[in-house]
Amino acid sequence: MTQAPDRAPEPTPSSTSGPSPQAAVPASTPRAATARAAAVGAAADGQEPDGAGGHPFAGLRAPLTLGRRLLLGVIALFIVVTTVIGLVSVAALHSSLLERLDVQLHSAADRGRIGIGSGLPPGSSPPEGGNGEAGLALQVPGQPVGTIGAVILGNSVESAGRISEAGGVLGVDDAQRSALLSMPIDGEPHSVDVPGLGNYRAIVSPQGPGLSFIIALPLATVEATSAQLGLIIAIVALFGIGIAIIAGSRLIAASLAPLERVTHLATRVSELPLDRGDVALAERLPVADADERTEVGKLGAAFNRMLGHVASALTARENSERKVRHFVADASHELRTPLAAIRGYAELTRRSPEALPPDAAHALERIEAESRRMGALVEDLLLLARLDEGRALESRPVDLTGLAVDALGDAQVTGPDHEWGASLDDEPVVINGDASRLQMVVVNLLANARVHTPPGTAVELGLHRVGTDAVLTVRDDGPGIDPELQDSVFERFVRGDASRFRAGQEGAAAVPSTGLGLATVRAVVEAHGGTVTLQSAPGDTVFTVTLPLGGTAGVDSP
Repeated sequence: MTQAPDRAPEPTPSSTSGPSPQAAVPASTPRAATARAAAVGAAADGQEPDGAGGHPFAGLRAPLTLGRRLLLGVIALFIVVTTVIGLVSVAALHSSLLERLDVQLHSAADRGRIGIGSGLPPGSSPPEGGNGEAGLALQVPGQPVGTIGAVILGNSVESAGRISEAGGVLGVDDAQRSALLSMPIDGEPHSVDVPGLGNYRAIVSPQGPGLSFIIALPLATVEATSAQLGLIIAIVALFGIGIAIIAGSRLIAASLAPLERVTHLATRVSELPLDRGDVALAERLPVADADERTEVGKLGAAFNRMLGHVASALTARENSERKVRHFVADASHELRTPLAAIRGYAELTRRSPEALPPDAAHALERIEAESRRMGALVEDLLLLARLDEGRALESRPVDLTGLAVDALGDAQVTGPDHEWGASLDDEPVVINGDASRLQMVVVNLLANARVHTPPGTAVELGLHRVGTDAVLTVRDDGPGIDPELQDSVFERFVRGDASRFRAGQEGAAAVPSTGLGLATVRAVVEAHGGTVTLQSAPGDTVFTVTLPLGGTAGVDSP
């Protein structure tokens, strides 16, 4: 099937005579059964549609919202600023404490030199541990606990010691002496790592040729104070981050609230049925959200103006479409009488007992065929115009199974060169609707399969109850519909190939398709609250009509 058909042909006398249509419906043919088996096999393969695979972690990479990005930006900026302030503060404090320690170091060095120069006080004993002159420098009053003193002669430590917590002078080991020897002899304070004792601030003062004196003070107090300040800043920063998260979240939420209202309004407008009918687009943002003095307000004002323009355009479109519908309905209604008169006079003249010339007889036959075609076209246009206006259809219980069987029996008579089959539920499928319009749906779908497929094509009509819906399918194994036309096949005046023709009735010449058959199918199905879809590939084309069982939309009771 490659094009939309005309309205279904009127049943001929031959289609109503003879056996009952119900008895004429055969079982599914082997060819149709093969097509169904192929379709079931394809479904059993479990192939996913395009794009269903994707990256296994694609669902985990959810994009960040604007509020979250702003909050993360504020937190990151707060962390950076806090870190910089903390580092600068700790560095400044450490530098200040180091300068104060250097002052103390110079004072300790001066006291040590005085102690070495004064020698042992009268009545005192030499320092414990044999520390010599270094011990004399450390025993001077005012030297703090942990102070290291050493006398260097040449490239070796002549004597060295340190003040213990008890106030005595202890010796230093070889590793510690080596660390002291690595100090430059320049009279300036330097930091040195003394093994086993930690970091020290030391100064080496030359005392004569080959002789120098070292005094060192521990950096433990400076480092502890700096670390304590860093810890305090970190704790305060953590509390600050928590406060920033809470306050920032509320502030950002309050700032973006107008934008959220714009989003909600846009969502509501997007859910309105704007494609047809008189659309009441009265949704607007409040004045507070359209204050052009703010950025979000400018967006709200622009959105309100856009909604106004859209509402005006929809109103103008509806007015124009209403005029067109009225014109089509009026024109179709007015054309019915003259077309019927032309057809009647042509048929009356052709059946006259007087012999007519062959050319005249042929012309009358063509007039009848064209008048029938024009009559069908006018009827379809009038029906579509009425459905577009939203006119309610008749609503009463309809045996959809009986309609399907009757339509299939008529299709067998009008298309004997096709293979017809049926797949129906055992129990009749009954819905509420307009019987004549629903019969038109079935007849048009079967006529579409018959007219636009080659002889020998297997066509199967299916009708089943699926949940709360009645599902009617028309499947054929013909050449299929061009993929470029599948999206528009239910539009009006759409033809698969303008050069293709469908055979006229009763041996008449071929007439072109109007392309209103499938458009009428969709309009009637939607008026009953249902849907119609198409799936087509070479060798397997399926039209699926889904109708609600319990009730219908747009259908009123008589």
